[in-house]
This record gives sequence, structure tokens and C-alpha cells, in this order.
Amino acid sequence: MTHEEYAAHCEELFAVGGFTEVRKLAESGLAEIGPDPVLYRWLGLAHAAEDEDDHDDEAEKAYGAGLAQWPDDLGLLVSYLELCLRADGWTYPGRSARAGSLKERIAVLAPAGSPEAAQVEDALGRAGRGYWQDLRERTASVRAERAALTSHSADVAEALEKGGRPSAHPEDLRAAEVAAALELLAGPWRAPLRLLVRYRVAAYSAAFVLVVATNKALVLSGTVSYSAWGWIWYAPLLLADARLKQARRVARQRVIGAIEARHAETAAADQGR
Repeated sequence: MTHEEYAAHCEELFAVGGFTEVRKLAESGLAEIGPDPVLYRWLGLAHAAEDEDDHDDEAEKAYGAGLAQWPDDLGLLVSYLELCLRADGWTYPGRSARAGSLKERIAVLAPAGSPEAAQVEDALGRAGRGYWQDLRERTASVRAERAALTSHSADVAEALEKGGRPSAHPEDLRAAEVAAALELLAGPWRAPLRLLVRYRVAAYSAAFVLVVATNKALVLSGTVSYSAWGWIWYAPLLLADARLKQARRVARQRVIGAIEARHAETAAADQGR
């Protein structure tokens, strides 16, 4: 494959969360066709996306290796700046301090109004947040995840109501999530979970009423002075949600596998010409 093909494949896999696969592909490309700033950038991004200290170290190595040969590559500079800006100043003082020099180099290379300059401003804005801004962003992230789960649940409920899963492209992530959920909810023993998914909103409302009623009944009966036993009514709902989250993880891996299979078929066809 060419540099451009490797980069395009990395972008596809990164978009669906295949960070491990992106790292393997970028490393294969660097080994097969030699150094390339775009592949070094994808390698670094795929490490940085894991948001773990060890991966951040590897991301810094990838960016450093690329910048050693292409010191003015804006893609590498901006990605490295983002990594340095999110580094803890106490734990990684050197990495954090490098943000200043990187910002100066980017300011020279990227004119105002360019995509790179906008990306830098966005990164600087995130780095300059205080505690409450971070808290609001984490809250927004949790809400977004809940909204995604609710949307997924609605898709699964619709499929259950129709009695099956529609045919879809193997790289369609949303359809793959529905298919995986139907598989995980299949079987006579999981009929209650399927019912909870189909009527998720009503189930949560009913569970809340049962929680309040159960706790109040236990306190009024004199059995306990304070009760939290009523919250057990949420257990089946949490189990159903856990199945849906598991289905999303399974679907993501299937889509990643489908993309990799397509890449392999394309490569084999090119070799056969």
C-alpha cells in the first residue's frame, strides 16, 4: 500500500474507535514503506486516545520521531501540543513545559484563520479550564453517553417490535449495535430483559415509584428506621442497560473487523493485478 492508503485506512479505523488496530496499521506502514509524518501522527493519536500514562509516553515517542525528521509538520506539531497541554505539570513537568515552544512554532507556521490555528485555540481553551469547567464537561459527557444509550435502546426496541433485525452493511455501526443487542437479549430466559428494553422509559418510571413505595412501606411498618432496600427495583434495569452497553462494544469490534477485512481484500486484489 502507499502512504496515502495507509493513512486513509488509519482514519477509517480511528473513526470507529479501533485505536489498537490503528497502532498496528501505522507501525506496519512505517516498517513497510518507511518514515512518514502522517503515519507517525496516527500512531501518536492512537496512543493518546487511550488516555493512559503509558500510552501517552508512546504517543510522545511517536510525535518526537516524526518531528525529528519533519520539524515543521503542522499535523505533528498540533497533535503533540494537545498531548503536552493535557499533561499534568507535577507528574510530567518537561512535557507540560514543551507546550510553550510548540505553540510558538505553530504560530509561525499556521496563519490566523487556518484549520491548525483553530485547533490550537481549541486545545488552549480546554487546557485553560478550571475545576468547574471540567466538571461541567464531564457532566455533559455523561449526559451524552446516556443519550447515546437511550437512542440505542430505542433502536433495539423498534427491532424487537418488528420481530427481527433488518439487513444492513457490515460496517454500519448503528445497525451492528442493534444486531449485537438482539443476540445478547435472545432466549427464553432473557424475555424479561427484552420487555424492559422495549418499554424502557415506562420501566424506569415504574421502578422509581416502586422504590419510593417500598422504602416508605418498610419505614412505616417499623421494620427499619431508614430503608434503601427499595433501590433493588433498579437492578433489572441496570442489567438490561449493561447488556446494551456490552452490545455496543461487541458491535464496535465487529465493524472494526469488517473494515479490516475490506482492507485485506483490497490489498489482495491489488497484489493480484
